[in-house]
Amino acid sequence: MATLLPVYYQIKQIIKTWILNRDYNAGDKIPSENELAEKFGVSRLTVRQAIAQLVQEGFLISKRGGGTFVTQNDALISRFSLEFTGFMDDLFYQISKSKTKSVQMHRIPAPKWVKAKLELPDQERECIQIKRVRFLDDKSFAFTVNYLPVEIGKKLHEKDLYRKPLLHILEQDFGIEFTEAFQIIQASFADQEVSEQLGIVSGSPILFVERIMYTKNARPVELVQSSYRGDLYKYIVRLKNLKKKQKNTWTLEA
Repeated sequence: MATLLPVYYQIKQIIKTWILNRDYNAGDKIPSENELAEKFGVSRLTVRQAIAQLVQEGFLISKRGGGTFVTQNDALISRFSLEFTGFMDDLFYQISKSKTKSVQMHRIPAPKWVKAKLELPDQERECIQIKRVRFLDDKSFAFTVNYLPVEIGKKLHEKDLYRKPLLHILEQDFGIEFTEAFQIIQASFADQEVSEQLGIVSGSPILFVERIMYTKNARPVELVQSSYRGDLYKYIVRLKNLKKKQKNTWTLEA
């Protein structure tokens, strides 16, 4: 197992993933401490520490003499299934599980910074702006602002944005093939608009993500800025030290 994070924490995350992915359903009994210790090649004490934390968080229920079972609190499982692991496929999967309950779509004069990032020609003075608030269990958790060239955005209908993610519409309905994305992730704070949309106090911590989606020939066609509630999201990556030619090279490892 990886050594960057404590072993008990890694085991805790693995078991938690089993629960969130419904590998073990509500009320199911998970393997015993001995079985898990053998599976992961660790001590029973390490497994016990991982299980104890999941019991404390409410994901597991320990019955004296009977074993450990998955909670039957389905709302808890659904709420925490939105855990940021830092990879695009996970992000899109998480978003697909949420519900959009507020959509504002307008044709606006394109700000200079939007024109620059979408590489819009000088004669193209407008763009389509879409603002959405996503909810999980009737609780807002993400405020997203998208910018699209008019030629693409004008084909969108607000009602469709309530049914499925914009990315799926662009790919499946419009036939746009994305080849890469450039993404910036940073810690920030909620300004007045974000705080009002997410129902949090102005100045609260948020995870701010800006992403530019590219098609073939490195053409940018979508700019999206998302503000995620800091109390609902975390970003986890693992770094591995690869020594090449007597030099340390740190790289991300999935």
